[in-house]
Amino acid sequence: MSPGPGLAADGQPSRRAWVGLGGNLGDVAATFTAALRELEAGPELRLLQVSRLYRTPPWGLLAQPDFFNAVAAFDTRWPPLALLDRLHAIERVHGRDRARESRWGPRPLDLDLLAVEGEVLDSPRLQLPHPRIAERAFVLVPWTEIAPDLVLPGLGRIADLRDALDRSGIEAIP
Repeated sequence: MSPGPGLAADGQPSRRAWVGLGGNLGDVAATFTAALRELEAGPELRLLQVSRLYRTPPWGLLAQPDFFNAVAAFDTRWPPLALLDRLHAIERVHGRDRARESRWGPRPLDLDLLAVEGEVLDSPRLQLPHPRIAERAFVLVPWTEIAPDLVLPGLGRIADLRDALDRSGIEAIP
């Protein structure tokens, strides 16, 4: 990860955070746009970059529509658990009910906190970097587009992790 925290617009310390976006129900592109706007609504998060949208085959539960995925980079002043709570609140606004859905099943919006600069965390609610990143081409392909040289503690460089996986069926949406 980069060498140290930057400063938010108001001079407060900030760190880079990467969020994975996914979904396969409804108008996913419009949902992603709305979710990114909602994330950036307060001073705690500033959107820096977003990958292109990718169509990806379902993972885990295969009998469902293809997913769309992207990765966004933010500057944030929020601690990781507060950011996770914000991500989950936005998912709920867009119709996601984590308590009622099937694991790896269809959903209108999935927001995963992938990594936060300078954070290695292993708690019951959150692990950083995300514990299954090295298995998920649907995250690594878009993430490599915006941060190919990012090194995740204990895992390695994003582009190298992507290159170790089968990426068949993943295509960028023009």
